[in-house]
Amino acid sequence: MSLDRFQRLAIVGATGAVGREALRILHERGVSSSRIVALASGRSDGARLPYADRSIMVAPTTASAIESCDAALFCADADTARALAPGAARAGVLVVDNSSAFRLDPSVPLVIPEVNPHTLDASTPPRLVANPNCSTVILLTAIEPIRRAFGVSSIIVSTYQAVSGAGLAAIDELRAQTRAALEGAPLPPLIFPESCAFNLFPHESPVEPDTGMNAEERKVVAEARRILNDPGLSITPTCVRVPVERAHSQSITLELDAPATAEQVRALLRAAPGVEFLEPPDRPPTPLRAAGRDPVLVGRVRIDPDSGGRRLSLWVCADQLRKGAALNAVQILEALGTPPGCALRATRAGDAVISSPPFSGAIPAHHDHARA
Repeated sequence: MSLDRFQRLAIVGATGAVGREALRILHERGVSSSRIVALASGRSDGARLPYADRSIMVAPTTASAIESCDAALFCADADTARALAPGAARAGVLVVDNSSAFRLDPSVPLVIPEVNPHTLDASTPPRLVANPNCSTVILLTAIEPIRRAFGVSSIIVSTYQAVSGAGLAAIDELRAQTRAALEGAPLPPLIFPESCAFNLFPHESPVEPDTGMNAEERKVVAEARRILNDPGLSITPTCVRVPVERAHSQSITLELDAPATAEQVRALLRAAPGVEFLEPPDRPPTPLRAAGRDPVLVGRVRIDPDSGGRRLSLWVCADQLRKGAALNAVQILEALGTPPGCALRATRAGDAVISSPPFSGAIPAHHDHARA
């Protein structure tokens, strides 16, 4: 599977953390700079972004610029996506959106290629596809082989989220606060509600007064239920921001429908698409090991000895800018660009794998349901 079908590929939000990562991944996949249209806000007009051994000029984000392309990766905010993505899709552009704008819109597929590729296997393929939240992508990629084999009735997950999930300015804030704290002159927080240096705190998204869940936790619940087509699935997330620049971590505990042994789970993880199972106890998944890499790192498989083989815990780390965002979006685009006679099935980490049957290329009607 390749991106050869797309002669002009727009990156909307190219100057942000996810947009820059998307450019790196496209270069790794051999996409020529002449095929890339880098778009951002007007204040970045004329800036140049590195690409391979040259640079790409950034242009303002406009409907006409996007609609001049065959495909578009939206790496901007939800407002930009709501304003421009539906029109681009109606104009025939294949759109993959990284924002939250369309994730719960029933007319827009929400896709992790290793988990629900069948949502793209249709006689009338979608022109607009939503990329899930990074924490959802990491969680479901890690547990999918276990869920398919044994079933899952409950998920308890605590996330330890790197500051880069809040953008490039958040990395600058962590570095500046760390230097200042070491010099004995702490800086006040600007991006986050609390200092991120030498500290951790609940995710900064708004808290729902009725449930006590913050918006990040609510996204994990709603998106996982939708992707797994299991509206009654019990999911208890706790999302925490930690002083790490890049790569999210998760502590996951599953209640299984059928009993499993630790060795059975390890065997599944060794063969799982999108996963790298780290077995040695002295080499566990860590953010440093995950940063800049494609696979979701999984380790520390433990079966609760008092659960009859039905309670399983894992430790997971993954680069949220790659598999949690840009890489997952590129994999979706590769699936949408699959030539007739082929269709997507589960993928290896960073790769695409082809089977059958075809997309038709028809453009279905789209309904723009605005979401915060």
